[in-house]
Amino acid sequence: MPQTVKGVIARAAGEPAELARIVIPDPGPSDVIVDIQACGVCHTDLAYRDGGINDEFPFLLGHEAAGRVAQVGDAVTHVKVGDFVVLNWRAVCGQCRACRKGVPEYCFDTSNASAAMTLEDGTELTPALGIGAFAERTIVHEMQCTKVSEEAAPEVAGLLGCGVMAGIGAAVNTGAVQRGESVAVIGLGGVGCAAIAGAVLAGATTVIGIDIQKDKLQAASELGATHTIDSKDLSREQIVEKVQELTGGFGADVVIDAVGIPSTYETAFYARDLAGRVVLVGVPRPEVELTLPLLDVFGRGGALKSSWYGDCLPERDFPYLTDLHLQGRLPLERFVTGTTDLAGVEDALNSLHEGPVLRTVVRIDR
Repeated sequence: MPQTVKGVIARAAGEPAELARIVIPDPGPSDVIVDIQACGVCHTDLAYRDGGINDEFPFLLGHEAAGRVAQVGDAVTHVKVGDFVVLNWRAVCGQCRACRKGVPEYCFDTSNASAAMTLEDGTELTPALGIGAFAERTIVHEMQCTKVSEEAAPEVAGLLGCGVMAGIGAAVNTGAVQRGESVAVIGLGGVGCAAIAGAVLAGATTVIGIDIQKDKLQAASELGATHTIDSKDLSREQIVEKVQELTGGFGADVVIDAVGIPSTYETAFYARDLAGRVVLVGVPRPEVELTLPLLDVFGRGGALKSSWYGDCLPERDFPYLTDLHLQGRLPLERFVTGTTDLAGVEDALNSLHEGPVLRTVVRIDR
């Protein structure tokens, strides 16, 4: 039987997120219903609310979540009732051309639940990133569920579902940071600070955090940055010079842009060493354009990469990173800077404009 639960929706661009009653359908053969225990408040949810993703309103917000499997479809084999899982929005299909080429991190045909959640009047909801986890329960495809250690706190484990994974993966997977290399990260929100942690995890010996806010620079230092640059009153050229000063005069081996605007990308481009790598993990707005001298692109060599979801494979990366956290080698708990409940989601979304918050996590108690 369909069931009705509380969830947070966005009805139209510019309108506040609101708590509503939503209907969870019976699971299809490969669907799973998950009791959500915790869900991080991500900038992507803010973009959904404000119409920055698409106009498929109303949205069921939330996607960075952990919980327990409550019900499974008849054909589900990947998880069972009671499993503790982190939800992911890259459910690798194994069949598309990317998967067949051996690059499943670019899977072009990820799976979602077969039936839509609705409002009580029957209006279909679009779940954020195919998940919709600002809710007491949600329905997803079985491959959107990744089992991790039962010992992990839901508030921490859920962060791997999006922003923290994006940042760590930008360093470890996309940037392929090697032992002894230098890394600079521009923009020290949740994703940028996660990139700092990822660079440290990969063995970088010079890790530079760059931001305009002192509290974010402090957060980066606490996560392992060896140097920080307060860029508030600096030109691009001055930032580049400071990065070069900290890297023997050359520039960083890897520069990660966790902002995604032309000025930060240009800084990243010029702050790297010759043949260095630039990684764009900050998501640009659709209308933004970039202009670079083509001769500089040619002459500096190296690689210009985009990092989608940290180029992660959830089944590989989520359990591994959870285990590192439990061993005390990855301080994921430091990303949780506040908690709230479902009724507090709108305020938490608005707080993302204020800057200092890494992650507010919505706890869902029953």
